[in-house]
Amino acid sequence: MNIAVILAGGVGTRLEKSLPKQFFKVAGKMVIEHAVDAFEKNELIDEIAIVINNHYIFMVEDMIIKNGWLKVKRILTGGKERYHSSLAAINAYHDFKSANLIFHDAARPLVSQRIINDVVKSMDNYNAVDVAINSADTIIEVENDIITTIPNRVKMRRGQTPQGFKQEVIAKAYERALQDENFKATDDCGIVSKYFPEEQIFVVDGEEVNMKLTYPEDTYLLDKLFQLRSVEIQNIQLSQECLAEKVMVVFGGSYGIGKSVVDFGISNGVRVYSFSRSENNVDVSNMEDVKNALGKVFRIEKKIDFIINTAGVLYKEPLGTMNYQNILDSININYLGMVNITLASLAYLKESKGHILFFTSSSYTRGRAFYSIYSSTKAATVNFVQAISQEWETFDIKVNCINPERTQTSMRLKNFGSEPENTLLKPDTVALRCIQTLLSNYTGQVIDVRL
Repeated sequence: MNIAVILAGGVGTRLEKSLPKQFFKVAGKMVIEHAVDAFEKNELIDEIAIVINNHYIFMVEDMIIKNGWLKVKRILTGGKERYHSSLAAINAYHDFKSANLIFHDAARPLVSQRIINDVVKSMDNYNAVDVAINSADTIIEVENDIITTIPNRVKMRRGQTPQGFKQEVIAKAYERALQDENFKATDDCGIVSKYFPEEQIFVVDGEEVNMKLTYPEDTYLLDKLFQLRSVEIQNIQLSQECLAEKVMVVFGGSYGIGKSVVDFGISNGVRVYSFSRSENNVDVSNMEDVKNALGKVFRIEKKIDFIINTAGVLYKEPLGTMNYQNILDSININYLGMVNITLASLAYLKESKGHILFFTSSSYTRGRAFYSIYSSTKAATVNFVQAISQEWETFDIKVNCINPERTQTSMRLKNFGSEPENTLLKPDTVALRCIQTLLSNYTGQVIDVRL
């Protein structure tokens, strides 16, 4: 029997947040939810136990219901130290001597299925298994700020989790450790190594992305790693069955990426409604226009599943020479339009538990000369999507934004002139990724689309 033990008893003081680090939200879910999800969907895991501080048990109970976790069978109370949490699980499974206990830090949300599988399979031959990665840096041993030893880096590894143990082995190691008056807690493999040295500990290769959320700066890296993982979206298969009877509204659907999204949706069985200033005089910066457009669709279809906003304008010139009306247009269409669509969409998407999709640009990561208004509104789009995805999580509405590389559109041609076609994305490629994103469970994500 393979039992995953999610260690979430810590209080996360180093992260300097009001809640422990395992409750930090990224990609639409709490870190602990991502960690549990990984073991919930793993075919080799039979049962899951979550060890949590007593004050947060109610939060875990809510998560179990919301996520529909079927493997979580026990919620255990952790203690002040990490080893208290491990002990809680060891004692809870006292009668499962031959079971494999797979301990995993709740603050490692990006553990892969490959790592979990390798740990579980290795336990067919070993009673204790660790996960580690090579050290890219030289490791030094220091005492009183003076180097005492520089170990051979080739032999050095950086430990991760999960760590797997036969229940009987880890229980005996702790029994011996707790009899040692000089016992100092390390990780669980360290306890087996010191107090049960006759037992070999096999090491499975870890991954750099299997990082642990510890310090404030880790939150930015973790967010980017989840963004990179979103490439999995491109593996989602489209079918008439999953798209039939879906109703989609596209703002800015008369040209460029928007037109490709409209055409791609229609060709895949989606009932698509397109609105734009040139097509039917709908201006996204005018709230009444947006409300009327959505209301019209709902009166016809009685539901709206997907809403996509591709409307946008780009004036590429220094701020000091920009026409003031162009500044206002850029802000109103690129930013206020997004806000208007979001506000007007809520009632419809709450009912359908639907998905809303916006567009950012690679310029959002760093403001550049000649793009001051455009790039700042695109940076705002990313922040807006991340915020709204959290606000609307309770409604089961998904909110994401697409970040396409340079794309062959009329807007780009107007601002950059003719460019080699092989250096530009095709609008149809972006449209495909949009539909795949709408069919995903991602929320709060920036979905990169690259050549």
